[in-house]
Amino acid sequence: MNIVVTVKQVPDTWAEKKLDAADKTVDRVSVDNVMNEMDEYGVEEALKIKEAHGGEVTVVTMGPAKAVETIRKALSMGADKAVHLTDDALHGSDALQTSAALAKVIATLNPDLVITATEASDARGGVMGALLAERLGLPQLTQARKVTVDPGSSKVTVERLADNGYALVEASLPAVVGVVEKINQPRYPSFKGIMAAKKKPLTTLSAGDAGLDAGSVGLAGAGSTVVDAQPAPPRQSGTIVKDEGDGGTKIADFLAAQKLI
Repeated sequence: MNIVVTVKQVPDTWAEKKLDAADKTVDRVSVDNVMNEMDEYGVEEALKIKEAHGGEVTVVTMGPAKAVETIRKALSMGADKAVHLTDDALHGSDALQTSAALAKVIATLNPDLVITATEASDARGGVMGALLAERLGLPQLTQARKVTVDPGSSKVTVERLADNGYALVEASLPAVVGVVEKINQPRYPSFKGIMAAKKKPLTTLSAGDAGLDAGSVGLAGAGSTVVDAQPAPPRQSGTIVKDEGDGGTKIADFLAAQKLI
């Protein structure tokens, strides 16, 4: 099995997120950056499939030079190699541009299976898996809480999480699978894994190396941009209703004033 996993470096979940005043893109310089938590589940699932069926796991990311830290974590978990698409020209790319760039790279790897997270914590767009599947011309299986691969019949089956249980969905390989956090428990990198990661193959590509036209990516050509943003106002204290025998009436009056009833 030739498995590709997409990962992304994002601002730490607990960091105060803000936009760069110069171009209204996410400020990734003044905060700690980590691997998108959801991507850890994708890496873990890829490793489990490899352990069951053999093969190779390749991690692919697009981001600034510092994103190599996230790549190293995935390699220390057990991934075999990585590709890092990094170029100043890519800064400010929107989801459409990012998917086009990643698809260019992934297509050269000829994967049997592409695993993505449901979403990234910095944008919460939740569209990258679908965009990659469309650009690669592959079927997409989403919201997977369990993945079963049958290399012999070239099929992948997932239990797709739903509000009232799950649905069994099947597709022919190659395919794109999006996983949810209920699928597994990501392993911690061992000391041996951390040391081994330093020697694993890491290919660094510029936009030109990937066959991308610099004018087709980046903030200037993005289909969506942030025009303005303001910090959320501080939360105000709520209204306290003291029940003195007329609590129900007071609550009803409050709800009516808010036009909720």
